[in-house]
Amino acid sequence: MSNTIEYIRPWLYPKQQAAIFAPERYSVIEASTKSGKTHGCIVWLFEQALAGKDGQNFWWVAPVYPQARIAYSRLKNDLRKNAPGLYKPNDTDMTITLVNGTVVWFKTGEKPDNLYGEDVYAAVIDEASRVREESWHAIRSTLTATRGPLRIIGNVKGRKNWAYTLARKAEGGAPDMAYARLTAWDAIESGVLALAEVEDAREQLPEAVFRELYEAEPSDDEGNPFGVDAIKSCVGALSSDDPFAWGWDLAKSVDYTVGVALDESGAVCGFQRFQRSWEDTIQVIRRTTGEVPAEIDSTGVGDPVVEKLQKGRTTITGFKFTASTKQQLMEGLAVAIQQHEVTYPDGPIVAELMAFEYEYTRTGVRYSAPEGMHDDCVVALALAVHCWAARKRRPVTISVAPGILNQRPSPWSQAGGGL
Repeated sequence: MSNTIEYIRPWLYPKQQAAIFAPERYSVIEASTKSGKTHGCIVWLFEQALAGKDGQNFWWVAPVYPQARIAYSRLKNDLRKNAPGLYKPNDTDMTITLVNGTVVWFKTGEKPDNLYGEDVYAAVIDEASRVREESWHAIRSTLTATRGPLRIIGNVKGRKNWAYTLARKAEGGAPDMAYARLTAWDAIESGVLALAEVEDAREQLPEAVFRELYEAEPSDDEGNPFGVDAIKSCVGALSSDDPFAWGWDLAKSVDYTVGVALDESGAVCGFQRFQRSWEDTIQVIRRTTGEVPAEIDSTGVGDPVVEKLQKGRTTITGFKFTASTKQQLMEGLAVAIQQHEVTYPDGPIVAELMAFEYEYTRTGVRYSAPEGMHDDCVVALALAVHCWAARKRRPVTISVAPGILNQRPSPWSQAGGGL
């Protein structure tokens, strides 16, 4: 009776296979989204484990648990369809034990100290630019005794991370290191990605985001979705014209309530930034906004605030934030900035725009301020741009009682701070 297992490698396109199955011990692969890097490395790690011996460990390490779970599920489902009876999954530990006794582990790099101590015979670091540098150090230590091979894969994200530095060493010809760059165009040429989908992404995403996610080109702006040069080019004096649209971001916890007004040309003509009680906040917004159309964050605690503001007014619109709506809102702001449709004075708005970041996830692009910083001004500006653009596309007729415009305070009045 033969114990031989016949294995046929799943199809990989030539450039994908050459990058992942390079003969060097280390291969660093900077790749676009949907270029096949994850699929190819799952195949590679499975083959490493299939050639291993009883009791040997093989690791897949992702930045966070959900990403590790995705890779685990993919391998488990592939084996269920193509090799039933040759593996044993453990959904709790996210391990797959093969018939030869080797164990493939799917781990996260969230806690680097948990990665020390084991002997690992081959490993993959997924989305490496988002894995902590301390976790990379720990993973490298587990390969010391075994001299196991390693594949480092992921989208590029700026230049200030260990994965980018290591990629440059590999690209420069460091001993026993291979380097490859897989782009969306490679995937299109090989028939694994549709050209129409990539062209649509090019139209919808800011240029810097598209370059990183689809062309594997690191941004000079260190992950800033608006573009540092574009932000600077839109700095101008505070307009003295009347407000045409307002955007308000309501305070959450230690954040600020911020209001930004744009005139008809897209220039910032009003700015408010303060921390007050909800009742005071409502009064300030009513007094400052008047009957000018405004979009206001109505997420969570903002919902009842917006409801009160809408009483007796038809020009107040609530905007509920989800991962999808925030992505759309910020991409609209990015387009406005890059096309010079908006201008703003130097100060808090510019500071927050400069610090703003994006992060690619499995479900889309997540936009946020760096940890410990505020993004209230960015959100308020984005809401104002959204409201302004809506009025430009669909002119709004506002019915105003006689004299009301003369009764409200100037939109440039200070309410606990401002320009």
